[in-house]
Amino acid sequence: MADVLPLVEARLRSALGEPDARAAVTFLGTDRIEVLRFQEGDIVRYATLGMSAQPMSDPTAVLADPVEGPRAELVLSVRAGLADTDKVLRPLAVLAASPQVEGVIVAPGASLDVGEPLWPGAPFTSVLVAEPGGLVEDLDLDEPLDPVHFLPLLPMTPNEAAWKRVHGAQALQERWLTHGTDLRDPSRGSVPLE
Repeated sequence: MADVLPLVEARLRSALGEPDARAAVTFLGTDRIEVLRFQEGDIVRYATLGMSAQPMSDPTAVLADPVEGPRAELVLSVRAGLADTDKVLRPLAVLAASPQVEGVIVAPGASLDVGEPLWPGAPFTSVLVAEPGGLVEDLDLDEPLDPVHFLPLLPMTPNEAAWKRVHGAQALQERWLTHGTDLRDPSRGSVPLE
């Protein structure tokens, strides 16, 4: 079976261009996770590389299936130059390692929390996982492997995360849309939630 990661990196490059920086993080007992940075105008995008090497498995399963199961990488887009967002590399790698470390399946609508600001001074400690297929198209793999989804991450303030737990991901996204929230602003405040 072909190694998945070169195919994933090729898909990221075809969609986002050449990365201008990359960093690698390895956590005890996990595979190496890289984070690639892509600059496009005033937008900087961070994409994980390594999360899709293994399929995510049901945390209740006795044994993880080495072949079948959802595969994903994470993509975060922010406006460049407004905050020290390059410090997001480690939190992103932590989130990308969570399927291996905690046995979770990362899927659209989920909240992921790192328990600290995503970068210095960030008003966000968590992200909402959005639907794939917009910025980077899914990568189909040979049967029986599931395709790799490239999941956009939308930073959430603690108030937004709490509101989302009660009302759901769709309601929060509609509120952002209604209020014209710039989800790429690395220093934005919380959307009105009353």
